[in-house]
Amino acid sequence: MKLFRTLLAATAAVTTTLVGTMSAQAVESAPQPAVQAPGADFAGIAALSNCSASLVRYAESVDSDRALVLTNGHCYEGGFLNPGVVLVNRASSRSITLLRPDSSRAGTVRARRIVFGTMTKTDMLVYEVNESYASIKSRLNVSPLTLAKQGPADGAGMAVVSGYWKRIYTCSVQATIPQLREGNWTWQNSIKYQQPGCETIGGTSGSPVVSTSTGEVIGVNNTGNEDGERCTVNNPCEVDANGNITVDQGAAYGQQTWWIYTCLTATRTIDLNKSGCQLPKPAARR
Repeated sequence: MKLFRTLLAATAAVTTTLVGTMSAQAVESAPQPAVQAPGADFAGIAALSNCSASLVRYAESVDSDRALVLTNGHCYEGGFLNPGVVLVNRASSRSITLLRPDSSRAGTVRARRIVFGTMTKTDMLVYEVNESYASIKSRLNVSPLTLAKQGPADGAGMAVVSGYWKRIYTCSVQATIPQLREGNWTWQNSIKYQQPGCETIGGTSGSPVVSTSTGEVIGVNNTGNEDGERCTVNNPCEVDANGNITVDQGAAYGQQTWWIYTCLTATRTIDLNKSGCQLPKPAARR
């Protein structure tokens, strides 16, 4: 998982190796891409203490709605979420830094709750902050990215935009992997990146996967196979529809975010009991 090395070592004893040894200063001093095409700048991008993130909206969101911030479930301030754990309406006061298109710091917002978070089936966490989209636009001049309503097609152009490192990776979608296993976690329909171009590193966890044609968020970056190991932490393995396992060292992956639409109500709240909802529910207690 693409979490920053020092924090993960402190909060997750199961993890023994991580990427991300380069200095933030070195990356930040590198030339930045032109601020124009979708996925080519840092508009709507955010940074957490240990991960990347983005300010996002639903297609149906209105300016008066409280704003949402997307990251990975494994970026949760309480540490990794066990398989089967789903957070819904969990209080949070996390500080989140928003960036300008040129990657400079626009200012901070503060979470009020976790709308939804899990590392089961997908690796996604959505914060609701204290301010509306209109307030953030007025105060910081930052606008959200829109969550796409469907997953990406193979070959689609994409960018992984990291607010933590202030770095953009561009490539395309290689394939949708039926199942990805890493340690104790299993994710479904994972997005595999075509390499070269998206060799993500520690700290890129939670970065939005942005369509370079529409500018919409088509996934959330979360992991890659670093050492060629089979199904271990930081070394996910691919499982096809027949149960065959493949290891692809150097491969990087993101997770689906469009499933959230299948659970949205008319008032733009998440109802895991809604008919057709594809997000996981909390595991039943025994």
